[in-house]
Amino acid sequence: MLKLSVPQIISKINAEEPFSAVAEDYSFTLKIDSYAYYICAAVHDGHQFRKELWNNCLHTEYERWYEEDPCTKQMVQQHPIVIAGCDSRFEYDLNRAPETAIYEDAWGKELWKKPLQPEIRDRSLEKHHNFYKVVHALVAKIESKYGSAIVYDMHSYNWRRWDREVPVINLGTTNINNDKYGLFATSWCSTLSEIDLSNWVNVTAAMNDTFQGNGFFLKYITNHFKNTLVLATEFSKIYCHELDYIIYPEIVSAIEHELHLRLPVHAQTFYTAFIT
Repeated sequence: MLKLSVPQIISKINAEEPFSAVAEDYSFTLKIDSYAYYICAAVHDGHQFRKELWNNCLHTEYERWYEEDPCTKQMVQQHPIVIAGCDSRFEYDLNRAPETAIYEDAWGKELWKKPLQPEIRDRSLEKHHNFYKVVHALVAKIESKYGSAIVYDMHSYNWRRWDREVPVINLGTTNINNDKYGLFATSWCSTLSEIDLSNWVNVTAAMNDTFQGNGFFLKYITNHFKNTLVLATEFSKIYCHELDYIIYPEIVSAIEHELHLRLPVHAQTFYTAFIT
């Protein structure tokens, strides 16, 4: 893996060079094995929280971890294009617009002991800005190469906080072009419902049950690229114990295996319909 500046990363994308890199400030990673017609993303995978924020933060490391999406990068790491955040959403949230990307409070609890200094906020927002410069270049390259693209936007959520039964996997579709892409959202939901985790749980999948797909990542790509579909895919945290701070690697590996089999098949149907 290389350490590259944002201009260097974009230069490699524009030249269609395969590479694996971390941004020079260690805020995100991008792996491109080949310039395929689909992209996988894990914007909330990161847990890093820069040191100058530690003493001012009211949330514990566990409280931050609880709201992050651990292992979502691993779930899709075998696919040809994977972009993932390295920093915690508590530093800046890549799935929120810049003006709301830095939390004042988080899930009902104040985040900072004292307001952040402007220069501290600016350092965080620069990372947010740089990430989206690369996302823009990446999606533009894939769209220009194939005429269209599909992005699998991977997340997770805390099922234990709900007071009702919730699906193991939720697909948020309210902000996609459903007239154009609705059938592909439905088929992705159907494919997800067939994932075999029977050693641990009976998989259920639903659309817009717990989350509706309102994230900035989806909206940014959808607003800037009319021929790209983003599928906001949320796994409930069946792969960890939310309260005991334990990851179940065998379940993460099983999800990774299932997505390795199923995701390219779904992407191929999209390619056949919209790109060839």
